[in-house]
Amino acid sequence: MAPGLIDYSPSVGLPGSDKSLHHNNTQLSKHVATKKHLDYQPGRAVVESHDAYEHENLRPSFPRVHWDPLVEVPYHDKGLHGHSRFNNLLASATDVFDYNPKIGTEIHGINLAKITDPQKDDLARLIAVRGVVFFRNQVDLDIHEQRALGAYFGKLHKHATTAVPRQAGLEDVHVVHTEASSKDQRAVFSPSFLWHSDVTYELQPPSYTCLKLLTGPPRGGGGDTLWASQYAAYDLLSTPMQKYLEGLSALHSAKMQGDGSRALGRPVRREPIVTKHPLIRTNPVTGWKSLFFNPGFVTAIVGIPMAESNAIISYLNEIISTTQEIHVRFQWQKNDVAFWDNRICNHSASYGFAPHRRHAVRVACHGERPIFDPAGKSQEEELNSRDGLPNVDKDGARQSNYND
Repeated sequence: MAPGLIDYSPSVGLPGSDKSLHHNNTQLSKHVATKKHLDYQPGRAVVESHDAYEHENLRPSFPRVHWDPLVEVPYHDKGLHGHSRFNNLLASATDVFDYNPKIGTEIHGINLAKITDPQKDDLARLIAVRGVVFFRNQVDLDIHEQRALGAYFGKLHKHATTAVPRQAGLEDVHVVHTEASSKDQRAVFSPSFLWHSDVTYELQPPSYTCLKLLTGPPRGGGGDTLWASQYAAYDLLSTPMQKYLEGLSALHSAKMQGDGSRALGRPVRREPIVTKHPLIRTNPVTGWKSLFFNPGFVTAIVGIPMAESNAIISYLNEIISTTQEIHVRFQWQKNDVAFWDNRICNHSASYGFAPHRRHAVRVACHGERPIFDPAGKSQEEELNSRDGLPNVDKDGARQSNYND
């Protein structure tokens, strides 16, 4: 039958006939009787029961142990072996799409528990290019598979203060756990301060980082995570500011984490440190320059007056936390996985999802010690050149007409 035409078969009856009217009224009554009632309350999602919780062994614990200071370990980036078009990884995919031009990609059809080494190399390369890559419903990726996948990329990091699983032998797993009885933290931190890269105070802060959600708020219940591209943050700066910051280093401190843990009566398994890292670093896989700064751990910029340091920190905080086009926001579902490059991303949790439980496990491998390579390139300029696009005019004094 051609689209838009109505098949007036004898069993239905012609329009306007008594037979047709009776049939239509009968069908309407059946539809009303069988239609499912939607129990909708604005701003309220059904709370899942966890009476028989399958992940009790991965709930948080704070063992009272003490570890020696970290020492530098060898690191070779697997992304250097990845295919430039990610052919090995995408051979198994059913769909792949970017969230926006700067950051964030989602792949369907990949089982992370079963990918080959060449696919892992492609994955590392893709993460280094796109910042963060999302995979849905990774049921097969249990904690042992997750640790094995993380360890393929490098030595797994053990966090000095945060929770680890109750199950012994998983001290290199970081536990994220919030439920109805947890205290709301929104009044304690400013929104910009919550943006951070993980443990950047370490000598070798993590590179590839994998977070899996075990359980969380249902759709519409909140608990999203946001990431910000530090490639794009660097590219937002003027050329003179880029050159200025390329010559500076910043102090990254673990002291606040250590002090906060002790104040709560929790153990500090490794003494807090303060480490100096370059403010601009170069990614070894892409060769792109990125800002290496985060509001959570950077306390000062070295070698300049405090007023100048504070002004730069405030300026960079604003770029990271308020520039929407460098952000990606992910709405989690159970068993979803986010894999990101901690060297070139900041991320932030979002609050306000009580009374739902949100439970996730994270593994992260040590990366290289941050370095700045003057021969590094701009992500935006390289991609603009590839696509035949002009570079952005960064002259803020030129005439503009804002109408919205």
